[in-house]
Amino acid sequence: MADEKETDDRDVLDGMMINLSRGRVALGLAALAVPRVTARVLGLGRGADPGRDYLTRAFGAREIVLGAGYLLSRDDSARRLWARAGLAVDALDLVSGLKTRRGLPLWVTAGTTAVAGGATAIGAAKVARDLLD
Repeated sequence: MADEKETDDRDVLDGMMINLSRGRVALGLAALAVPRVTARVLGLGRGADPGRDYLTRAFGAREIVLGAGYLLSRDDSARRLWARAGLAVDALDLVSGLKTRRGLPLWVTAGTTAVAGGATAIGAAKVARDLLD
């Protein structure tokens, strides 16, 4: 019975990582295609700002690479590597969001740190599971 439960937990966690990776690709494509809209939705300002648009596109490229890397991995070893890279990025995003909280509206800080925190939690669970297997 315990083996079946562990298999079910692993399947749920793998499904969460796949959905997280799909979300990364979708967000990355949006950031690349329409950086101004993406920045506005994320609460990072309105209007023309070439520097912000550049950084939004760079963020988008990073998200696409992390998501696609995980999704296109052909074996568990590669997925483990991509999960660790994603965990590192998400944890740094979370810390960065918390450090800049005073400079942004509360709803922006709450939203971005919630997303980064959730992704960090999923990634940490996946990495921990991989280390225990």
